[in-house]
Amino acid sequence: MKRAMSDSAREAASLLEAEGLTVTIRGAQRTVCPVEGVGLSVKAGETFALLGESGCGKSMTALAIARLLPEAATISSGRVRLGGEELLALPESRMRRVRGGRIGMIFQEPATSLNPVMTVGAQIGEVLALHRGLRGEAARIEMRRLLEEVGIPAARERLDDYPFQFSGGMKQRVMIAMALAGEPELLIADEPTTALDVTIQAQVLDLLVRLQAERGMAMLLITHDLGVVARMAHRVGLLYAGELIETGAREDFFAAPLHPYAQRLFAALPDSAARGRTLDALPGGVPSLDRSFTGCRFAPRCPRAFERCRADAPDWSVVKGCRVRCHLYENGGEAPTRRQIVGGMAQAAISSRSSSSSLPVLEVDELAVHFPVKKGLLRRTAGWVRAVDGVSLRLQKGRTLALVGESGCGKTTVGRAILQLTSPTAGEMAFDGAPLHFHDRVAVRGMRRAVQMVFQDPFASLNPRLCIGDILEEGMVSLGVGGDTETRRHTVDELLKRVGLLPEMRWRYPHEFSGGQRQRIAIARALAVSPRVIVCDEPTSALDVSVQAQLLNLMCELQRERGLAYLFITHNLAVVRYMADEVAVMYLGRIVEQGPAAQVLEAPVHPYTRMLLAAVPCVDADTEAEKSMGTAKPGATAEPPSPLAPPTGCHFHPRCALAGDVCRATFPVARELGHEHIVRCHLAMDLTVKSGTF
Repeated sequence: MKRAMSDSAREAASLLEAEGLTVTIRGAQRTVCPVEGVGLSVKAGETFALLGESGCGKSMTALAIARLLPEAATISSGRVRLGGEELLALPESRMRRVRGGRIGMIFQEPATSLNPVMTVGAQIGEVLALHRGLRGEAARIEMRRLLEEVGIPAARERLDDYPFQFSGGMKQRVMIAMALAGEPELLIADEPTTALDVTIQAQVLDLLVRLQAERGMAMLLITHDLGVVARMAHRVGLLYAGELIETGAREDFFAAPLHPYAQRLFAALPDSAARGRTLDALPGGVPSLDRSFTGCRFAPRCPRAFERCRADAPDWSVVKGCRVRCHLYENGGEAPTRRQIVGGMAQAAISSRSSSSSLPVLEVDELAVHFPVKKGLLRRTAGWVRAVDGVSLRLQKGRTLALVGESGCGKTTVGRAILQLTSPTAGEMAFDGAPLHFHDRVAVRGMRRAVQMVFQDPFASLNPRLCIGDILEEGMVSLGVGGDTETRRHTVDELLKRVGLLPEMRWRYPHEFSGGQRQRIAIARALAVSPRVIVCDEPTSALDVSVQAQLLNLMCELQRERGLAYLFITHNLAVVRYMADEVAVMYLGRIVEQGPAAQVLEAPVHPYTRMLLAAVPCVDADTEAEKSMGTAKPGATAEPPSPLAPPTGCHFHPRCALAGDVCRATFPVARELGHEHIVRCHLAMDLTVKSGTF
């Protein structure tokens, strides 16, 4: 995707200017300063990416610019100008005209940002009435145009739908339509693609770039995803502990990041090159902001820190056009290139992986899960949603099988059906070679001890009324394992230490932990009953790259120590490249390609697999992989069909640029391409030859 921006826009004066922006939150016992002295500028037609870990102050900076701070927070100092107008001096009555009008905002989670009891048309209509004076039929015409502009089909009919009737990607598009309704000069996008699958993410990013080019908007993009920054930004600002520590052009930042914090973020990225070694995870976390700082705020986590770093706060230095707060550059120090940073980590200790055993720990054959659709007063069955339709998988000791695909393809349903959390409609399952009948309660109870699950949202899966110690003991008590009370408590303490937490944290509640810590607790809960298989449902979704690296390192260590088999359900293909031994690609309830990770990811055959890989934002814009995969994105802009009415023949054919008559008529049989690489595609042999696999 090209970054469209004219030379005149680059040379224009800044549309948004923030200087010395400081935010304080006063509590009963302490004062927190989440943003301190932040200064940035964004020109019309330009995208400025604000990058950093959770807790660094990115979202609070955006809320301060839009004057949407929580009640306890105040802007204690600084200036914010939009088109030369001082926003902090405006009364709230005038600021309401700016907010939603001149400044549009896309919030991080559309499901909670949209009003569930109002139609999407009514919500867009509120913006049109307030900021453009449009009502009645004129407003409805504009609502429909906005939905069409963001790529929502059947826009006229969908105006009267409620948010729950839209998919995650569609809800995000509705949020974009609402943000654009006031014809903003500045668009603030706060994590606009967090937790979206790669194809929907690509669509949303492409949409934002197109709309920016057409409207000449400035965009403040808030994200922790380096791939999204590489794809979208013109300039980058790196935040740490409420302070801006590096700014520069995107090209310079990605070629040679200056600050040690930026360098460690790049080194922590998982990919195939990092496979087999421990990721360079940042130790610790972002420091608490309820205290005053002396010296560099990153010094406690910095491997290059020296005495002065802990005593004196660094001032700005200029290195090759970029600005950085670091003592290392005060005398003109040179920064290593990003390739040198990542390459230097390749010397880390190589970890051994278990070899494949002949007997799988868990085997699933022709698993099907169909949900009835009931309609009418008598609730008669009017159809079936084939969420899972004939899936076969083999999980082996000490190895990881990644199940990938778009949202709604049935990945999570497969995991839940394996644990009998969702009743299978058909299929067979075997554990250690012995058949396991779905309706045998004794067998299922034994399997639930051996097969555990880590859910996507740890906060929703942890009981908020129980302390962590009770949560970890709950499974042991329920399954009758772990010994007496004293033995179980000792086991809990050891588990907490094993996942990097302190034993005394057992008395805390889930809301007292960060997202990464809650995911560690979820893993500890799964380990409490000594399982042999763990189903991981999006365990790194929405985590910062540094926290993600810590979690992946932990999972790899546990796998080596205990010989765990992982079913890794995810849409993060970078994590798949790092973790997976085998990959199964799922589309609309069926496996379309499956085999060793190296073959499936490096030489994909099915057009759907190629589309997924092409949609992944890459920090290396010039890598050979992106050149080869990015030349064509078959069907990347199309929406997946409904599982209630799947297409005839190959389910992917409506989105496939290569589909022929046979694809529309019959579902392809599985074809063996060698080395257990299997694909379901009528064109498999032709595509294999063209890709050079044979």
